[in-house]
Amino acid sequence: MTDTDNIIVAALYRFAVFDKPEDLRGPLATVACHHDVKGTLLLAREGINGTIAGSREGIDAVLAHIRKLPGCADIEHKESRAPEMPFNRLKVRLKREIVTMGIEDIDPNQIVGTYVEPQDWNDLISDPDTVVIDTRNDYEVSIGTFEGAVDPDTRSFREFPDWLNARHNELAGKKVAMFCTGGIRCEKATAYARQAGVNEVYHLKGGILKYLELIPREQSKWHGDCFVFDERVSVGHGLEPGNHQLCRACRMPLTTRDLESDMYEEGVSCSHCHETRTDQDRARFRQRQHQIMLAKARGEKHLGD
Repeated sequence: MTDTDNIIVAALYRFAVFDKPEDLRGPLATVACHHDVKGTLLLAREGINGTIAGSREGIDAVLAHIRKLPGCADIEHKESRAPEMPFNRLKVRLKREIVTMGIEDIDPNQIVGTYVEPQDWNDLISDPDTVVIDTRNDYEVSIGTFEGAVDPDTRSFREFPDWLNARHNELAGKKVAMFCTGGIRCEKATAYARQAGVNEVYHLKGGILKYLELIPREQSKWHGDCFVFDERVSVGHGLEPGNHQLCRACRMPLTTRDLESDMYEEGVSCSHCHETRTDQDRARFRQRQHQIMLAKARGEKHLGD
């Protein structure tokens, strides 16, 4: 791809019924590879989830293929642009869940919260009777969230059901508004909350990404950047790439201040992980970083990065 301004990043998911997701993997990978589309797609019996990047033609071809899968004819996706390819390779993986909560019998096609359009989100979360919950993990929340949102301080989505159960009484009789990056975690989070007896549950349709795409900065109740799972690391209003970098040792998003820390060494450590790594760890990471820099000097990408 010669014009990097034309790289399209598409985030998508769909809860559907795939009886044999393993049969879908090969043809999907073939279409994506043929069109030089990279990124990650997850397939499970409950549907598909992922983020991919490529040319306009390539993304359209992969989306057309996905729409032919069972239950995916009207799949929605969110698009943004990247100044360079944000993925090193294509991965099409089989999983037990397309977003891992670890709770069986949660089916967002059967029960889910009430969708709220981005244009109506501000009014909902400004209501003093609304409890706004960020369903993302701690490292994501750390670089940006909505005004007044509750941070569950979870390290993985598997912890969210226990967090919610412990606060069931606090949420009784309240309006509960949940949000996440692209909407998929909230599908399961609101479905679980409904099954747990929380009656009035809402979630942001299209997630933070759709909100940042549609709502002007001057009207926004979002503060900071939104973590994304590709080489851009974060995006802001208008889905413009943010200013964060990724620690290659612990995968934490780093601010300019983090990069100035004495504990930061590119590819080796940062203030979040320095004390948890051994000298052997750091030696291994330095060797990996050396290989990355050699590949970069050759004009190549290090696929182990």
